[in-house]
Amino acid sequence: MVLTFCFAGSGYSNESRMITDMAGRQVEVPLTVERVVCSGPGCLRYLTYIQGQDLVVAVDSIEKQLNRFDARPYALANPQFKEKPLFGNFRGNDNPELILGLTPQPQVIFKTFRNMGYDADELQAKTGIPVVCLAYDSLVSGRKTIYDSLTLMGEIIDKKERAVEVCNFLEKNIDELQRRTAGISDTERYSTYVGGIAKKGPHGFQSTEPGYPPFHFVNAINVARPPEKQGKPLQHANVSREQIIAWNPDILFVDLASIQLGENAGAVYELRTDPAYQSLRAVQEGKVYGILPYNWYTMNYGSIIANAYYIGKVLYPKQFKDVDPEKKADEIYSFLVGKPVFSVMDRSFDGAAFKTLSIL
Repeated sequence: MVLTFCFAGSGYSNESRMITDMAGRQVEVPLTVERVVCSGPGCLRYLTYIQGQDLVVAVDSIEKQLNRFDARPYALANPQFKEKPLFGNFRGNDNPELILGLTPQPQVIFKTFRNMGYDADELQAKTGIPVVCLAYDSLVSGRKTIYDSLTLMGEIIDKKERAVEVCNFLEKNIDELQRRTAGISDTERYSTYVGGIAKKGPHGFQSTEPGYPPFHFVNAINVARPPEKQGKPLQHANVSREQIIAWNPDILFVDLASIQLGENAGAVYELRTDPAYQSLRAVQEGKVYGILPYNWYTMNYGSIIANAYYIGKVLYPKQFKDVDPEKKADEIYSFLVGKPVFSVMDRSFDGAAFKTLSIL
């Protein structure tokens, strides 16, 4: 996004500027922004990535919840978010009255997922505070959208250099993953399936991601991915148990978000108790592995990259022999959110992350 600075005679104060946000809206924002709020899934994650978390004056309801489970590295690294005032409910359901009652008030409201929750134009009109729409997307097919959003946010809060560093960091790791697996022959590739993917809450083993980025980055065969001729794969799907049995993948991965369903439900429970699943080749051979949650208040980009390194090591140990997945995860989190939080997150999920799961 190109920012146009406003000079005397332009119709705007020389202390403000016009930007074009990710929804194509023209928004006047202050030249210097020191106070913000972040509305919607992933918005505060973006802000933390570019080291702007100290600008936050209030948070939405998900940041104040006290749960046994939490797979949001940005929040684990910033427990102070829970002490901030409330400005609205999660998923973009903002409360203009709460925002107007904040002291101090934000100078800008960043908002992901414009069509989720409170309308951006109406929120701006009711509060008198600029609302800047950002956008969230897949690390496979939508990286330009991600990078443009991070850069726009960085330009507004004077963190553009850091935003560029984050974009380069993500790109460098994706390139590294693809480089390590580029020479894998078709005969060396394994068929894979990931179950238990969360989508606005936890799900069982039939919940998957046809376009699952870690599989894509390490050139794995994702049995749930539709043929290329059918176009861009879905970002979420529920497949039938019969289809999973028919695919009979070589290796299974379980997204540990499914553990939230309790001891007598979820992906691991289903694998342990359903005779049909127990007939799967991967279950019989002990090739079922736990991975970090993909979605937790939308996609966890850091965890996606960390999962890809672990999956790469499981599938192709020779190509990843120098990688310790847990240490790599903490390198990623340290860069993106400022702290190594793998062990904290792993404990929430019974220590099952990056481990072989006991099924039979």
